[in-house]
Amino acid sequence: MAKGLIRIVLDILKPHEPIIPYYATYLSKVDGVEGVNITLLEIDKDTENIKVTIQGNDLNFEDISSAVESYGGTIHSVDEVVAGKKMVEEVTTPQD
Repeated sequence: MAKGLIRIVLDILKPHEPIIPYYATYLSKVDGVEGVNITLLEIDKDTENIKVTIQGNDLNFEDISSAVESYGGTIHSVDEVVAGKKMVEEVTTPQD
């Protein structure tokens, strides 16, 4: 049964190396992580800006942050978190 954080979406700045497939594989090995999705948002001469979606059961934000940094990345922002037993998707409201 799921508990704690079950999805984290991060905006990360990383160098070109390691390449995205290796970065995803590395992050998928963090305890509690069941899946990783990485989307390239922007690329420049020295760096890549990526959106990383991590899903799992009782994700540990500190462990994920440490893994990102140990592989050369910097977290720019935490763009979404989901916690609890069930995934709750964002809905559009009339104010949107």
